[in-house]
This record gives sequence, structure tokens and C-alpha cells, in this order.
Amino acid sequence: MIKLCNNTLKYILLFFVGGYSYCGVELLFRGYSHMSMLIAGGICFILIGLLNEAFPQKIAIISQMVISAVIITVVEFIAGLVVNVWLGLKVWDYSELPYNFMGQICLLYTFIWFILSLAAILLDDYLKYFLLGEEKPHYKIF
Repeated sequence: MIKLCNNTLKYILLFFVGGYSYCGVELLFRGYSHMSMLIAGGICFILIGLLNEAFPQKIAIISQMVISAVIITVVEFIAGLVVNVWLGLKVWDYSELPYNFMGQICLLYTFIWFILSLAAILLDDYLKYFLLGEEKPHYKIF
């Protein structure tokens, strides 16, 4: 029971760190964000953190960044379908950008997520190490 409670608290903490970080990035670059991005960011952060558990043989940080960029892009696409298409809230529209898909995702932002995912990977790993007493992170580049 205590382990379940600790895991629940761990993922709640990680969800809100990721969600608020995602919103913070949007505030820095766009000047505004939306509540749906807190949810999308929280989900992305948890999924990125689970990569270490999914791949027990430490995968290279570059590989983690590629997978993370895909995760973020897929979550952003799903969130866009719900928030922008289904609910019609028009939180973002990438239709004017090249290589966009349905105006919800585009290649430029996938590249940006690749770069920013390094910060997410490191933040997740060091939060788990310093706050939650998990294994100290070790990285290989390639």
C-alpha cells in the first residue's frame, strides 16, 4: 500500500513538473498557453521518464531525444485533435508552417521538441535521483 501511494505521488509530482514546464516554454516563446498544454506536458514528461524503464539497457541520450520528440509530437497531435478540431478552441494552428499535418503538428516543432527533450530527460532523471532517491543517472551520447 505504501509503495502504491509513493508511486502515485511520484507520478503526480512528475505530471505537474512536466505540465508547468511545458506551459512555461509556451509562455516564453508564444506569450500565452492553455490549460490543455498543462495536461499534454504532464503526459509527455511521464512518458519520457518511462523510457528508462522501457529500455533497461541504457539507450543513448540521442536515441532518447529522438523517441521523446516523437512522443511529444504524437501527444501534441492527439491534444490538437481534441482541443482544436473536436472542441474548436483554436489554441494553435500550424497550417501556415511547412510540413504540417492538419495544422496540428509540423516538422519544425518536432525538431524543437527534439532539442528541448534533452532538458526534459535530464530534469526527470535528476528529480528522480535527488528527490525520490532513485538511481543516479548515467548517460552515453551515442
